[in-house]
Amino acid sequence: MQKHPMIEQLIEAHLSFLDHEFSQASTVQNEFILFYHWFRKQTLQQLWSFEDINALLQKQILATPATDHLISQIAEHIKFALIHPINASTKIADVIPVLTIDKIAQYVASKSGHRQRLIKTVVNNPAFSAMITQLIQHSIQDYLNNSVMTKRVPGVSSFMKMGKSVLETVTDSNLNDTIGHYLQKNILKLSQMSEQVLNQNFNDEKLYHFQANLWHKIKDMPLSVLKNYIEVQDLPQTVAMGHEIWEHMRQTDYLQQQVHDGVYAWYIRNQERPFDLLLRDLNIDEALVQNQLQDLLNPIIQELIRSDYLRDRARYYLEQFYYSDQAQAILKP
Repeated sequence: MQKHPMIEQLIEAHLSFLDHEFSQASTVQNEFILFYHWFRKQTLQQLWSFEDINALLQKQILATPATDHLISQIAEHIKFALIHPINASTKIADVIPVLTIDKIAQYVASKSGHRQRLIKTVVNNPAFSAMITQLIQHSIQDYLNNSVMTKRVPGVSSFMKMGKSVLETVTDSNLNDTIGHYLQKNILKLSQMSEQVLNQNFNDEKLYHFQANLWHKIKDMPLSVLKNYIEVQDLPQTVAMGHEIWEHMRQTDYLQQQVHDGVYAWYIRNQERPFDLLLRDLNIDEALVQNQLQDLLNPIIQELIRSDYLRDRARYYLEQFYYSDQAQAILKP
């Protein structure tokens, strides 16, 4: 393409004008605000369809695996939070409000129906039955071995009365087998008794006070105690195991359907809402745009100018315009 002196002068003048205008902070601020005023009035359905949003989420979240670097960074940030020195001088009560704890305790304690169903499920589990059987069997054996008065062993006294006739007829050699057999025959009754005792000791009032007492025991502990329960050195392996679960889950038809239907339900509820309201849901309002977001954008624009990136890109399009047939026809004398 042959260069034309007058066109080159026009392009340079145009580029100098753009450099000057966008180097002014007020220009960037005004343009950003004007764009925001336009954008806030648009509705969701005017700009994006459900298919657009769903396709993006399906591709970027479900179809794209997390990088090894991201996984390692997650582990590093968790480790950083756990070993931060401020944890030693910060109490649990400093970061969790007591009124919220009280609300949670009241809520949990009020769910008696859920609690009773959970207890029934637990006590009827074969693992629970096996645990109770072993516990009682060991308690009886310990009682007999140490010649302790039966009434001093919690829960054994009533049981011993039930099985007195059985125990009186056995010898040490087959005592364990006899007790085990007896417990197996009475496991249903033991489960029912366990359920009754648990429900009595975990009624609404007692469960509320249990939670309250637990809170009072831990509220003044420093956050650094968390290190006693989390193996910091194992965090890379722990996070990696969580990643393995996600890697499998994100590829399942189940999660893909959940994301699809969830996005669709959200889109239907919000498709006619302007972005002004949608952004407010994210606590983004005009004050934030004029201040914090504006301050973040301005250095980017200035770097675009300093590095000549903006000038080079503008030159490309200005050359396309000025050397076009339409512009040439206008510029011809």
